[in-house]
Amino acid sequence: MRILIIEDDQELCHALKLQLEHAGYQTDCCHNGTDALYYALQPVYDIIILDRMLPSMDGLSILKLIRSNEIHTPVIMATAMDGIKERISGLDCGADDYVVKPYDVGELLARIRALIRRPNAIDTAETLSYADLEFQLQNHDLFCLGKTIRLSRREALLMEFFLQNPGQTLARQLIYTRIWGPGGEVEDGNLDTYIYYLRKHLRTLRSQCRITTVHGVGYKLENSP
Repeated sequence: MRILIIEDDQELCHALKLQLEHAGYQTDCCHNGTDALYYALQPVYDIIILDRMLPSMDGLSILKLIRSNEIHTPVIMATAMDGIKERISGLDCGADDYVVKPYDVGELLARIRALIRRPNAIDTAETLSYADLEFQLQNHDLFCLGKTIRLSRREALLMEFFLQNPGQTLARQLIYTRIWGPGGEVEDGNLDTYIYYLRKHLRTLRSQCRITTVHGVGYKLENSP
């Protein structure tokens, strides 16, 4: 699961990032409204934690814009403004929940878990399956026909993305954004390297699934008996 933290207090943001990653979440951070809007418009996040007061563009404006662009990612608004009118305005603009600074990280994690439990909001399965493949998200084990291969962290993120979208062509840029983050620095050949590794694993497992190249676009996982 990937979480976007939008917070202008960089020290607070860094501390929150460490605690969320310790809890098992992938995170990206940004600190001003302009960057926040760019990140939030990427369709790769499961939850956004959005500070209300930001340089260059405030949190409410960002929230209105992402909702007008059909981005339905759950948003937790974080702010030092604890008045009821401020809470109402945030919720009316499209926020799914609200925390008032200073907040306890344990409470924030509980609110994240509550959003995860909402029906149809986020896929929280511990195992993903497609055709003859079964993938355990927690320990990165890929199963097929009684054989098992443990994937590296990056391989696991990529396989998870394919298994969440079987048969669909995933554009290279979308894969970069999902796996490395919108601001991630990655050489173009890195993706091809990890695709090679996953294809090799599928052959070792004798799976009937294949990762095929869609020339000029990206890749897709498909069942090829």
